[in-house]
Amino acid sequence: MAECNHDCSNCASSGNCSIQKAKLNERSSIKKVIAVLSGKGGVGKSFITSLLAVYLRNKGHNVGILDADVTGPSIPKAFGVKEKAYGEDSLIYPLETKSGIKIMSANCLLEDESEPIVWRGTLLSNLVKQFYEDVLWEDLDYLLIDMPPGTGDIALTIFQSIPIDDLIIVTSPQDLVSLVVTKALKMAKMMNINILGVIENMSYLVCPDCGKHISVFGESHLDEFAKNMDFDILARLPIVSENTSLMDSGRIEEIRLKEIEDVIRKIEGE
Repeated sequence: MAECNHDCSNCASSGNCSIQKAKLNERSSIKKVIAVLSGKGGVGKSFITSLLAVYLRNKGHNVGILDADVTGPSIPKAFGVKEKAYGEDSLIYPLETKSGIKIMSANCLLEDESEPIVWRGTLLSNLVKQFYEDVLWEDLDYLLIDMPPGTGDIALTIFQSIPIDDLIIVTSPQDLVSLVVTKALKMAKMMNINILGVIENMSYLVCPDCGKHISVFGESHLDEFAKNMDFDILARLPIVSENTSLMDSGRIEEIRLKEIEDVIRKIEGE
């Protein structure tokens, strides 16, 4: 069987494909789907996804977040959402944050959010597809998908079955991260997913006394890396301890980072 390149129009298996495309329910419509991916965990992917949603919502857009990081969901906690989702008429009703961002996450279904989801890859992938198909998103301008780290089963399922308009990749300055990001970039290109660009998180720390930028994780090689791999640098975000505290306490909607405003303009096509 030939490798799927995500382009059904020129595929010899069109009409007889084993990959089932996800279809929204009749009561929902989404104008643009943006996936946020990292090559590895711990670089702030969920933090970035949440911030992008907050800023898009602040500009008046209808926004939803699909938390596809099923085994490590953190979106509800970032927004301080503790209620449980419920279903009716074959649809799942998403929860809403204080500012009106719709969210759906595995933690929204668990009685005890600390309980692990110990499932095999196929079940996890099917759950993510169900979040796209059966959640009553209603009318969204943007759906952000918080991807699981890496290039495993769930990421592959999302790229093959859900219509992704743009991909944003989150990285950090360490050389090892650049290596795994390369894998993520190559996977996206193989699947014909448009790469909007890369956000470098934890890029520097601002000295509170002199204002100097301190490279906590060493000097970044992002410019050289971006040139070699042919992608745009969307933003470099500083380390701000207060922001970590706000996210941990469910108050991410209070965070303000001017660097995110530039990314939002690129998302909107300005």
